[in-house]
Amino acid sequence: MGLFKKKFRSIKKFPTWVFWPLATLMKFMKLCMRTDFIDPHNAVNYKTPLVTVTWHNRLLFFPVMFPLYVRKKTMAVVSASRDGQYVTDLLAHFKLKSLRGSSSRKGANALRGAIDAINAGYNVSFTPDGPRGPKYSMSQGPILTASKTGVEIVPVSVNASAYWQIKSWDNFQIPKPWAKLTLIIGDPIKIPADMSEEELEQYREKVRQALLDITVDRN
Repeated sequence: MGLFKKKFRSIKKFPTWVFWPLATLMKFMKLCMRTDFIDPHNAVNYKTPLVTVTWHNRLLFFPVMFPLYVRKKTMAVVSASRDGQYVTDLLAHFKLKSLRGSSSRKGANALRGAIDAINAGYNVSFTPDGPRGPKYSMSQGPILTASKTGVEIVPVSVNASAYWQIKSWDNFQIPKPWAKLTLIIGDPIKIPADMSEEELEQYREKVRQALLDITVDRN
């Protein structure tokens, strides 16, 4: 068993088709679940790009909750690790592009890539507490991206009425088949350019609190 696990972990990339069954299962489960979409500012139809932030433990059904036309114009910042490659290949089945990097690995490359993506007309989606946490912490990446490009940050949460919770650093959530999924898009937040370190910290905390305000934990 240990040898098999070691061999499995040594594989840095599987063929993309390997993730097709999981993507198909997620799409089928979403059809069987009750869903709600709360977007009071109609941000999903903004003509200008946005930076979005979503907690790491809400990612499982994040891609399938958005319409296809939104996914096609969105790039997700994904860890440069091996596990990040798995996520990248899964997201490809939902027509989501990926930017490789994170706050802990190749962060500067990810920031430059995010700015380029915004300038090219894409939304950029961050998981600001990933890939290692702490849970519900807010990295500077999305704040700096919004500041340097002039676009707004929008907090996004997927809340499940019932879910299993993995014993991981983020208590990753797996919605139960009969659960109701609610996608909430919060108020857009404008980030000023040329901030001081103190202002950067203030806006980092402001965005963190805005995302917490639309986050519902049931367990």
